[in-house]
Amino acid sequence: MSAGLMADTQYILPNDIGVSSLDCREAFHLLSPTERIYAHHLSRAAWYGGLAVLLQTSPEAPYIYTLLSRLFRAQDPDQLRQHALAEGLTEEEYQAFLVYAAGVYSNMGNYKSFGDTKFVPNLPKEKLERVILGSMAAQQHPEEVRGLWQTCGELMFSLEPRLRHLGLGKEGVTTYFSGDCTMEDAKLAQDFLDSQNLSAYNTRLFKEAGQDGKPRYEVRLASVLGTEPAVDSEVTSKLKTYEFQGSCFQVTRGDYAPILHKVVEHLEKAKAYAANSHQEQMLAQYVESFTQGSIEAHKRGSRFWIQDKGPIVESYIGFIESYRDPFGSRGEFEGFVAMVNKAMSAKFKWLVESAEQLLKELPWPPAFEKDKFLTPDFTSLDVLTFAGSGIPAGINIPNYDDLRQTEGFKNVSLGNVLAVAYATQREKLTFLEEDDKDLYIRWKGPSFDVQVGLHELLGHGSGKLFVQDEKGAFNFDQETVINPETGEQIQSWYRSGETWDSKFSTIASSYEECRAESVGLYLCLNPQVLEIFGFEGADAEDVIYVNWLNMVRAGLLALEFYTPEASSWRQAHMQARFVILKVLLEAGEGLVTVTATTGSDGRPDARVRLDRSKIRSVGKPALERFLRKLQVLKSTGDVAGGRLLYEGYAAVTDAPPECFLTLRDTVLLRKESRKLIVQPNTRLEGSEVQLLEYEASAAGLIRSFSERFPEDGPELEEILIQLATADARFWKGPTEVPAGQA
Repeated sequence: MSAGLMADTQYILPNDIGVSSLDCREAFHLLSPTERIYAHHLSRAAWYGGLAVLLQTSPEAPYIYTLLSRLFRAQDPDQLRQHALAEGLTEEEYQAFLVYAAGVYSNMGNYKSFGDTKFVPNLPKEKLERVILGSMAAQQHPEEVRGLWQTCGELMFSLEPRLRHLGLGKEGVTTYFSGDCTMEDAKLAQDFLDSQNLSAYNTRLFKEAGQDGKPRYEVRLASVLGTEPAVDSEVTSKLKTYEFQGSCFQVTRGDYAPILHKVVEHLEKAKAYAANSHQEQMLAQYVESFTQGSIEAHKRGSRFWIQDKGPIVESYIGFIESYRDPFGSRGEFEGFVAMVNKAMSAKFKWLVESAEQLLKELPWPPAFEKDKFLTPDFTSLDVLTFAGSGIPAGINIPNYDDLRQTEGFKNVSLGNVLAVAYATQREKLTFLEEDDKDLYIRWKGPSFDVQVGLHELLGHGSGKLFVQDEKGAFNFDQETVINPETGEQIQSWYRSGETWDSKFSTIASSYEECRAESVGLYLCLNPQVLEIFGFEGADAEDVIYVNWLNMVRAGLLALEFYTPEASSWRQAHMQARFVILKVLLEAGEGLVTVTATTGSDGRPDARVRLDRSKIRSVGKPALERFLRKLQVLKSTGDVAGGRLLYEGYAAVTDAPPECFLTLRDTVLLRKESRKLIVQPNTRLEGSEVQLLEYEASAAGLIRSFSERFPEDGPELEEILIQLATADARFWKGPTEVPAGQA
């Protein structure tokens, strides 16, 4: 690794990266013994399933995870430190290795879950090799450890351009598709899936040349069952070979089978401790879904889950968010378990009760709103377990449009995640005026509670999709409904089988985040909303100011997630915030200014300013016009219009006065890495569940993973290697199967 690359901070995690522990002790101790056992088994299911993310990220991720797990099982971080220093590493270099390992565990792979950039160890490769090959693990299993290092060592450090980001074809790395798949293949596969009424959520796509030289596509569903003859289920009839538009598609199943087997085992155990029949039926359907590979069963489970209102122990599990699929339709595995935070939930309940009223404030005609607001569950939770590639601050699920439009959804704000993720030290606050900083620190937390509440409940929860079902019936009146943008009748809509994600594909996630963020900014101006959260008078005005200021600053920080070479955004939420910044800049009249400056250290800097006297007079009308357009284009499924509007705002140029491309370098120069979060473990001893907590450091995070699978760690690692090796041929890279690995 050359010295030049060594310095590129974009691809390393810094030694002083923030590490926080998730605090849920109080909430956990308030659970009854039965609730604790229920939470324990759900947590086990989530942690096992989370391992699938390694196989969904990069070809080398399962090997890196296994290598790290072997190292730290044989020697904990302190013992390995002695060995590393004896091998000639400096304290800094060893710390850099611990931070890298903690990063791999936190992101379940070697690409950041937020921004999808690769990160590499910040120390010379030869030195790391010495530590690994001289470690206790290598002494105990020389063939195996050497084999793992030979398989993933190169890829662990490589920053050749295609490997720097997740992406499809020449754009980057992904294991949702075999290495030779292009965006055209992804589109063809989506059309095929739509034609068979199959969801892409739990699939991967593998392409190989057939005997006739023509490509053959394998659509592989995630399931415990594989090729063995099975009791007839809704999935088995689909498992066959199809001719589609001149190509051959074969639908198979059994992806991640041994991992999902462990998930199912613990969901079955949890069922015995469920609080009610909704939870039992939900778990039974999840078991069916993961056993058969059926998204329909997962939808049925989600239906029972929506009906399980306000449970003490809340959870969700499956192939859920499609942010990291370069095409935008395959779901990454995640599972979470959390406990209700009663005080905050009371405020959210009040917000839910006001929702019908507040929806009327949104700037689109009533016909563009759902016929009936399906009152969702909205709770503030303290997370016990969040397995997957990263932990969000709020969630609004399920993501199935048909359920959201008819059955409703749940909103969850993750209180203990917000508490650690948004604690900011004054000296690390970039791009703000000095006199804004104290105000920002004082009100950032409270304003974020308001924004998350509005974003999840009234952002994602609002708006109607115009649909024509398979029988030809419309869910809107074609005669009377008028498009407020054109003054004409509705010209376009969703046909049967089309969804928001399948239609708007690559921009769907970001566009929807932008709509939800805009609703939050718009409705936080409402005094009734602020009163619900306990703010009035000058405090309420400060909350509004800091919420808007935070969005404007976030829009500038977002530039870190833009790749100029490919003119593309790597993170949906960030792109959305940049778009809002552009909309508010366009409003003019000095509402928002972004200026390049020079910092006290003599290096480039920047300042964002928001004129608080113009938020209502200039900001609100601009946001109103933009929101109406977003909603109308979404409701009518107008992809061409949606892309034109959204991609126009999302374009990053060096046009004055802001010169965003130049500012991007400043943002990269001064960026702060996203914190790593250490989670506890639960351990069942007899009929008592113990909560095991770890210190907030890279070493503590590593220990939490070393103790996560006490019964079957080595077996799980063998499973991961077997699964990765079986598909290695699809990604030209770690194809040579080293000795001791076959």
